[in-house]
Amino acid sequence: MEPTASPDPTPAPSATATPDQTATPQPTPTPTPATVPAIPPAVAGSTATLPTLLIALGVLLAAAVMLWLLLRRERAQGTAEAGDRVVGTDPPPVVLDAMASLGTAMIDSGYPVGLVRSALDDMAKVSGLTAAEAVVFPTSILVSSGDGGSVETRAVTAGDSSALLYQVDAVDRIAGVARTRANSATWVRRQLARVKTLPPPFTRVQRIGAYALLSAALSVLLGSSWPGVLLAGALGIGVGALLLATERLEAAYQALIVVAASLGVASAVLAVAHLFDAGVLPAIVAPLIMLLPGGLLTIGVIELATGHIISGGARLAAGGMRLILLATGIVGAAALLGVPPLTTTQWPIGPVAPWVAVAAFGVGIGIYQCAKPFSIGWILIVLYVAYGAQVIGDVLFDGVLSALVGAAAMTPVAVVVARQRTGPPALVSFLPAFWLLVPGALGLIGVANALEGDSSGTSAIITTIATMVSIALGVLLGLVASGSTRGFRSAPLADWMREDTDELK
Repeated sequence: MEPTASPDPTPAPSATATPDQTATPQPTPTPTPATVPAIPPAVAGSTATLPTLLIALGVLLAAAVMLWLLLRRERAQGTAEAGDRVVGTDPPPVVLDAMASLGTAMIDSGYPVGLVRSALDDMAKVSGLTAAEAVVFPTSILVSSGDGGSVETRAVTAGDSSALLYQVDAVDRIAGVARTRANSATWVRRQLARVKTLPPPFTRVQRIGAYALLSAALSVLLGSSWPGVLLAGALGIGVGALLLATERLEAAYQALIVVAASLGVASAVLAVAHLFDAGVLPAIVAPLIMLLPGGLLTIGVIELATGHIISGGARLAAGGMRLILLATGIVGAAALLGVPPLTTTQWPIGPVAPWVAVAAFGVGIGIYQCAKPFSIGWILIVLYVAYGAQVIGDVLFDGVLSALVGAAAMTPVAVVVARQRTGPPALVSFLPAFWLLVPGALGLIGVANALEGDSSGTSAIITTIATMVSIALGVLLGLVASGSTRGFRSAPLADWMREDTDELK
């Protein structure tokens, strides 16, 4: 039997190659541009009321008219042409001793190191020292001269004490003589020694009362309630008495005084805020105003801006340390008692309140810092210009730049005031204005928040730094605009300085 042939297997159909499918091109989506929100000008968001703006404009207009009249009187009177300058013949050692004494007095008075060095250089030139050099720091002064065939050097410490405003006025007048009159070295040293023995124009009781007044006035400017104003005044009496009682203590104890004062003030304010009225919280800074390093920080920024890196850095470090000490007391009180929510204050007398407070602040700080009585009126003029310009600057530029506007406006006024017969030196007018602009108050709040771990504290510290830079730039701008970058004047001698002036040439 023949085998049956098996049928051939049916071949499986091979897979038909699928033709490539060309993707249909899709239109590329057009990216939607990010919309940057519009930023309106500062004036659109300003909360300043019309009466406040009108008062500020009126103050600035009155100040402009006053400056015009003062400058017109100066042009009418004319200035005597300086003749050939007489070169002094004082021995180099005597001149160097006088330069060291003058530099120390100017540093203690709060002058920037640039102005101190300029004064010492002028004194060396008018005294006939052609090879003299001066190195000035906030804590030490080095003067040297190679005139006379041998090198003479004097090194002294500085900044160990702080001068009151009447002493700053006297030092400024003596510096004017030292830098322009030959053979003045012996006279300068004698007068500087007398400055330390001059009696202050106000008693200690008057100064304590003035501290209460300036504390209450500043609490108004910071937005405290009426109970806060009274509390700030009462605490100002205590802080003022404490500062006067401990002003001669060694520097090692001053840090403890600062912490104790801030802890006591913060504890009292927070206790009242919890028990009676939370509107007193802004008053926590007012009684500490003379401990705030606003002027120190601003002078430090000015020195940095003018190239004095070491001096400016040292002042900023000292000011920052003072802020930390103050904030430590406030943080301790806040941790102990807690902080209630802050409530806003509406003043019953409306927009007039801050302007009355500026006058009270000026009188209070003038008396506490012992400015000469006839200088207080001039100080008030500078304060009003600074505050009025800051109000206008806040409307036009908002925030930090308002400090630049205030400083730039007050500086020419302070320079012109310093050229008047009864006007105080520009530095005497500057210092109260620095405290009024209160860059240190913002920094104190910021450091306190940062120590508590609050992120807003860092923002406040940055705002403070920007404010200080703005004030420094404003001062420099004002000095350039007034043509007084050297910052000196030719003030008449005080009555007690007129003895033995025959030796001056």
